[in-house]
Amino acid sequence: MALNSEIRNKLMRVSTPTLCTALFKRGLRNQFIQDVHPLNPNLPNMVGEAFTLRYIPAREDLNPITAFLDQKHPQRVAVEQCPEGAVLMIDSRKDPRAASAGSILVSRLMKRGVAGVVTDGGFRDSPEIATLSIPAYHNRPSPPTNLTLHQALDINVPIGCGDVAVFPGDVIVGDAEGVVVIPKEMAEDIANEAVEMTAFEDFVTEKVLEGRTILGLYPPTEEKSRTEFQVWRTENKR
Repeated sequence: MALNSEIRNKLMRVSTPTLCTALFKRGLRNQFIQDVHPLNPNLPNMVGEAFTLRYIPAREDLNPITAFLDQKHPQRVAVEQCPEGAVLMIDSRKDPRAASAGSILVSRLMKRGVAGVVTDGGFRDSPEIATLSIPAYHNRPSPPTNLTLHQALDINVPIGCGDVAVFPGDVIVGDAEGVVVIPKEMAEDIANEAVEMTAFEDFVTEKVLEGRTILGLYPPTEEKSRTEFQVWRTENKR
């Protein structure tokens, strides 16, 4: 189903660890993208449907600097076609030795209303990207142009990004810890459970900081804990 505003708003308020646990309950163990980090961890959550770009290893006769003169170059087309509110997910083969994109392309994505950009490679101009209001995730800074190692090939096809399968339309959530991929058919169910889990975890955190033992509280194996949580929810309108 499409990502409506209610689901998006719920996912804006939950963490990737909570989402990973909700996915694990459904048998999905490998939905957290490995080895990517936010350039600016202080931004709000990144939430959007996946729009993908796939790189393959560059072949020198097909990937000269003049490749960018072609207005149909897949990297440029992806930047101009990624829908508003979507997340551009880039398969750079986990190779950060050459940039997946730079600050100009990421700025264009931001101005077009794209929700975020993720690569399992690296970005060039990373200090500039870190100042933008669009969430961006990568492995590490990478000044060399993508043409030196990567050849942009496919747009909006299934990809691998950071050891995770990403299908167009999957729901992507990023926070200060990283990025998780939610199968689009599960998005509403996962969002609803994550909101519930977050409320309970906030209650538990409050009690633990008051000095309470986790035994019987987390998980709530004692009736007292379950009753206290319901009272807490009512008092805190959660």
